[in-house]
Amino acid sequence: MDVKTALFYVFSALLLFAAFRVITARNTVHAVLYLVLAFFQAAAVWILLRAEFLAIALVLVYVGAVMVLFLFVVMMLDINVDSIRKGFWQHFPLAASVGALIALEMAAVLIGGFRVGEESRGLPAPVVPGAAQLSNTRELGKMLYGQYLYPLEIAGAILLVAIIAAIALTLRQRKDSKHIDVSVQVRVKSTDRLQVVKLAATTVAPAPQQNAAESKP
Repeated sequence: MDVKTALFYVFSALLLFAAFRVITARNTVHAVLYLVLAFFQAAAVWILLRAEFLAIALVLVYVGAVMVLFLFVVMMLDINVDSIRKGFWQHFPLAASVGALIALEMAAVLIGGFRVGEESRGLPAPVVPGAAQLSNTRELGKMLYGQYLYPLEIAGAILLVAIIAAIALTLRQRKDSKHIDVSVQVRVKSTDRLQVVKLAATTVAPAPQQNAAESKP
C-alpha cells in the first residue's frame, strides 16, 4: 500500500465518521461543526484525485461561507432540540426508505464504475502529448466560459433574481415598525419642532392657617 492509498483510507474514514456524527449529534452546533469536518475531508479526497478546483471551491464556498452562516444562524436562534426530536420515530420509516433508495442508486453508479475499471485493468494507459503541462483549473475554466457560457449566464441571472427577491422580502415595510422618511426630515422647520407657549407667572403659596394657629400660645 502506497502513501496515496493510505491517505485515501484515512480521509474516507474521517469523512464517514463526521457524516455519521452529523445525524447523531444531539447538539445542533456540534452537528454543524462535524459537517464542516466532513467537507474538509471530502476536499482532501478530491485533492488526492487531482481535482484541485473542486476542493478549493468546496472549502471556500461551503466551509467559508455557507457553513459559517449556518453556524451563526443556529447559535443565534437557540433552537430547542428536544421539541424537534419529538416526532423522530414517527418519520423514521420514510427517512429510512429515502436513505435506502439513495444508497441503492449510489451503489448502482459505483458498481458500473468498478466494472469499467476492471475491464480496463491491465491495459496500457493512453499517452496524451503535453498532459504534464495541463492544468485542471485552466481546462475547467475554458470549458465553463467557452462551451457552457450561456448556461452559466442563465444561472447567474437566476441567482441575481433570487438575491434581489431576498432583499425585497427583507426590506418590505411592516406596520409595526417605525419608518422615517429622509425627505420629510430634510424639509422640516424649527417651528414644526419647537413651540413657545406663554404661561402665567408663578406665585408663592400662602402658609396654611392651621399651622399658624397652633404656633400661637
